[in-house]
Amino acid sequence: MRKLILLAIVGLGAQLVDGSLGMAYGVTSTTLLLAIGTNPAAASATVHLAEIGTTLVSGASHWRFGNVDWPVVLKIGLPGAVGAFAGATFLAGLDTSVAAPVMSLILLALGVYVLTRFTVRGLRTDRLGHPLRKRFLGPLGLFAGFVDATGGGGWGPVGTPAILASGRLEPRKVIGSIDTSEFLVSASASLAFLLALGSQGVNFVWVLALLLGGAIAAPIAAWLVRHIPPRVLGSAVGGIIILTNTRTLLRSDWIGAPDQTRYAVYAALFVLWGAAVVYSTRAHLAERQLAQGSTRTPVERPEPASEPA
Repeated sequence: MRKLILLAIVGLGAQLVDGSLGMAYGVTSTTLLLAIGTNPAAASATVHLAEIGTTLVSGASHWRFGNVDWPVVLKIGLPGAVGAFAGATFLAGLDTSVAAPVMSLILLALGVYVLTRFTVRGLRTDRLGHPLRKRFLGPLGLFAGFVDATGGGGWGPVGTPAILASGRLEPRKVIGSIDTSEFLVSASASLAFLLALGSQGVNFVWVLALLLGGAIAAPIAAWLVRHIPPRVLGSAVGGIIILTNTRTLLRSDWIGAPDQTRYAVYAALFVLWGAAVVYSTRAHLAERQLAQGSTRTPVERPEPASEPA
């Protein structure tokens, strides 16, 4: 029972972040399942089955708050479903001892990208209103779907920063559209896993726990997306992904690092992570202050009265 409550809490927290940032539900949940010894393919299948429900609720919530651009959803979601099916089929054929560190490497790379992207560069807003073309969204969706299925997460970490970096869609609609299109990706990946593995290794009670927590958080996250600065949250989530997957790799048979080495690496990562969050927070506050200053109307001062000759 304690494990089920923990999974529900993880699902709730992961969906709060995912729904307000457009990423991290799959990465966070899969990392936890790997940490407790779940088969990599089964972990990804479990998370994607739960995401069918959470993304449906999340998409409906984002639509209600006006956070969804439907042409973007279709242009990126359909290729994403194709990529996810291929990725799930590929992962199901890997040996477990090989798949675990491979998945952690994918997640670690995504974490580094998310942390660097949001900490160093922030968000671009000078191209708002320019159309997002199919020749950009199609390949992006195909790649993001493949990474999502093989890494147990990655649709958001790949898709959200890429569209945000283009500066063509306001952040809340990027996040809402990515979350909504993820329903297609999750359904496709789940179908592929079930065809390749059956229900082997998939604990449907765990699926229900993750789904329940995520479904509770989805409407809250769709509202929060208007209020939480994505730059700060991106740095925080990127650090979590890096730390947890570094731990998995250092303890794997590939590396087998001794305790002293692992603790030293963890300490260094904590320092870098903290510095990144502080930098992002300061940069966000500076950007907000600059934006507020630029919108203020200067007060006209009366000219001093001229003295009589």
